[in-house]
Amino acid sequence: MKVFNLSCDHDHVFEGWFGRAEDFDRQVEAGLIQCPVCGSGGIRKLLSAPRINRGRGEARPTHAVGKTEPDAASPPSPSSAQLELQRLWIQMARQVIESTEDVGNRFAEEARRIHYQEKPARAIRGEATPREAADLAEEGIEVLAFPMPAALKNPVQ
Repeated sequence: MKVFNLSCDHDHVFEGWFGRAEDFDRQVEAGLIQCPVCGSGGIRKLLSAPRINRGRGEARPTHAVGKTEPDAASPPSPSSAQLELQRLWIQMARQVIESTEDVGNRFAEEARRIHYQEKPARAIRGEATPREAADLAEEGIEVLAFPMPAALKNPVQ
């Protein structure tokens, strides 16, 4: 089993598990791998240090030898704060999905019906154009733009 650290072209970092290294290449070429955060298909492998089990008898090095400066050609690693923010954003998106009804592109229409008490009050989510969102705001209907991770829009297999 090969485990690769991956990143999309928007620098979202995630992990991929593959039977062989060639499986990653084949799946990227076929467009089968997408970022779980944004749905981007621009995926690349990140540098990672493999863990090699050297047995109990060999001493482990106590310090690193070599360059202390990161290689300028390698992409910067995300900080733990960035990874935590990404994790919290996905967690919040899951919470929104679980606690709202998806009304799709009828969002503006449904929001108005709820606001004017033509339909029962309930939490909804969906899609609205910037113009529709502005019109809703002018009518005193509060909306929140929240980009949903593409991977959460469909059931996970």
